Amino acid sequence: MIVCVAIVGHQNNPLYIQSFTDGDDALKLHHVVHCSLDVVDERVNNPKKSGPMLNETYLGLLYPTENYKVYGYLTNTKVKFISVTTDLDVKDADVRNFFRKFHAAYVDAVSNPFHVPGKKITSKTFAERISTIVKAFGLSSAG
Repeated sequence: MIVCVAIVGHQNNPLYIQSFTDGDDALKLHHVVHCSLDVVDERVNNPKKSGPMLNETYLGLLYPTENYKVYGYLTNTKVKFISVTTDLDVKDADVRNFFRKFHAAYVDAVSNPFHVPGKKITSKTFAERISTIVKAFGLSSAG
């Protein structure tokens, strides 16, 4: 189950972050997302370790913590998508599919003529669409 998603700009500025937990874990999840940015930068700036996946947008598992697994995705404009999940056995294909839908929703949101590039995404429609995608991910990975 996805407990947090985030979109981070190319200058590591937060564009969107949403927690999907009932408890008071929001601050902890924000910290996990922030820490994952170092791993994203390391993977992007060390092409020797990345090997043939140099042009791959899906970064895979960034790092596991005691309670979470953090996955990353990087657009061609260097916008980073971070997903934090509690599932220990998530399939890469499911996460890739999630990020494709997440990216499509992001593109739709920033294509809005009233959106200012580089500013936080405040659209309620976008937030609802992301919630729907996250719920669908939880159903597909559970089955």
